[in-house]
This record gives sequence, structure tokens and C-alpha cells, in this order.
Amino acid sequence: MKSAESTILIADSNRSNLGLLSQQLGQAGYETLTAASLEELDQAIQEKERIALALIDISGFGHDVWGRCEELSKARTPCIVISPHRSPTIQRESMEHGASGLLVKPLDFKDLLEHIHGVLGD
Repeated sequence: MKSAESTILIADSNRSNLGLLSQQLGQAGYETLTAASLEELDQAIQEKERIALALIDISGFGHDVWGRCEELSKARTPCIVISPHRSPTIQRESMEHGASGLLVKPLDFKDLLEHIHGVLGD
């Protein structure tokens, strides 16, 4: 297992996708913390000292999710936004709200791991 500083927060309103991604990251040696609603995300953010990185799938969350990205950014927790499609608007909003990267679905797990390694430096 990676160190406790390698806990990855995953936020996704689709519980099936959330479980699958958590399982895959667990197999890659990461501890995960999951959130399927904004309320669960708010609770998880309270544990920001143990979160090394957040993966936020913006699908299903609406514009309120951007405030959570800003909160993570203020806590110096890198955040990678996952979007259902690539658009200049989503790219701009992601960066304006503190995201350190943007990935587009469907995710290629190998690419995701490379992004995670790049952000965490592990």
C-alpha cells in the first residue's frame, strides 16, 4: 500500500462508476475515500489533511461542485476534474476553480494512473 498521504478522494454521482474506480485504484495500491453526493463530498473534504488528490466527476453534480473544487484548491489538495466531454468552457471552468487537470470519459485507467503519478510524484 502507498502511504496515508496517498489517499485519493473520488467523487462521482454514479455509484457503479465510483465503486469500480475505487476498486481499480485500491488494486493499484491507493487508499480511497468516496463521495456520491455533494453532502458526502462535503464530509470527505473535512478530512482534507489525509487527502493527497481528488478526482471529481462533474457529471450529475451541477455548478455547486465548483465550490468544492475551490475549497480543495485552497487546502492545496490537487483536484483532477473528470468530464463527460471535452469543451473549452469545461476546461476554463476547471482551471478557474482550481483543478490541476481535466480528463474526459471514458477514462483509460493507464492514462489516469499516469496523471495520478504525475500529480503525486510517486
